[in-house]
Amino acid sequence: MSSRRGRITDEEINELISKLQALLPESSRRRTASRSSASKLLKETCGYIKSLHQEVDDLSDRLSELMSTLDDASPQAEIIRSLLR
Repeated sequence: MSSRRGRITDEEINELISKLQALLPESSRRRTASRSSASKLLKETCGYIKSLHQEVDDLSDRLSELMSTLDDASPQAEIIRSLLR
């Protein structure tokens, strides 16, 4: 980052935008690939992060439901617990 405290250069911003864009899934990269603004990219990224949070919540709920149907001593429950370690 810039040697001046709290200041960032345009070059550094462009580099960070490129790195951020590379983290988005392919479909989002196609939408934002045409030299879009940093603002649009940040909005896309926030939306993607929100969708990831929702997906994690949904998977957690499904796992909780699954675990509640299994006997704690069952081999299936032990496999699931070992995967979560």
